[in-house]
Amino acid sequence: MKILTLNTHSLQEENYAQKLEWFIERILIEQPDVIALQEVNQTISAPKAPPHMYKGLISLSHGIPLREDNHAAVIVKRLHQADIPCTWAWLPIKIGYGKYDEGLAVLAINHTIRHAESVLISRADNYANWKTRRILGVQLDGMDDWFYTVHMGWWNDAEEPFQSQWKHLEFCLKEKRTSSMVWLLGDFNSPAEVKAEGYDFIHHSGWKDTYLLAEQKDDGITVAGVIDGWRDKIKDSDSHSGRNGMRIDHIWCSQNVPVISSNIVFNGSNGPVVSDHFGLMIQMKGANES
Repeated sequence: MKILTLNTHSLQEENYAQKLEWFIERILIEQPDVIALQEVNQTISAPKAPPHMYKGLISLSHGIPLREDNHAAVIVKRLHQADIPCTWAWLPIKIGYGKYDEGLAVLAINHTIRHAESVLISRADNYANWKTRRILGVQLDGMDDWFYTVHMGWWNDAEEPFQSQWKHLEFCLKEKRTSSMVWLLGDFNSPAEVKAEGYDFIHHSGWKDTYLLAEQKDDGITVAGVIDGWRDKIKDSDSHSGRNGMRIDHIWCSQNVPVISSNIVFNGSNGPVVSDHFGLMIQMKGANES
């Protein structure tokens, strides 16, 4: 089983069309079972998506229409055109950069999503407030596991501190953790290299970092420099986490799992760069199938 997470930056990226094509080309080859995406955008002013773009979608849009340039919808459309089965969920959360519906998505390739849910983890619950945070989770047919795509706030944010969001997330998932394996995939805005902040907070809560569990791994770096959201947090990436950048995108599991490999993709050496984040993909020896 392969699991991939990527903060896409999607429509905000320069040379977006080319980067989208590079991403799709790799996905057609790898066909990860689960793809967790963050910053999945669509232009608010774009035309509404035609009916065929809803294929395989479990909608949690809460009245926000799907648009024809929706980043996840375009990817899924290409998968279907290649005769690759894919079901997916998209959750719009807030207005991004003043012109996008921004949200989260989970794609399940060669699997059927049985259930999907969203959980508010921020104090803010306002679509116009860019600090509003939710997580999106899915459960697949034949599996007890829950897979959540996550985009957290920052440790020292005065209005939306990481600790508050994490505590609420843990409270909402407490019951699921007692009966199912739970996966948290995404951009945690928590460098693993920084002690006594978000990464350590998660680790000390009993969650397992699949990077540490992996038999084979690379450097794990998912952000090479200073990016949106970090410009007012650090002067440069070196001052916060060393010369090579930050490991802020993670795949956590509620239990110890057998991980064959943990590799960074779309980083310029293992696939072209498609976002301001690199992707993280793990391969498992097996899944918690029922």
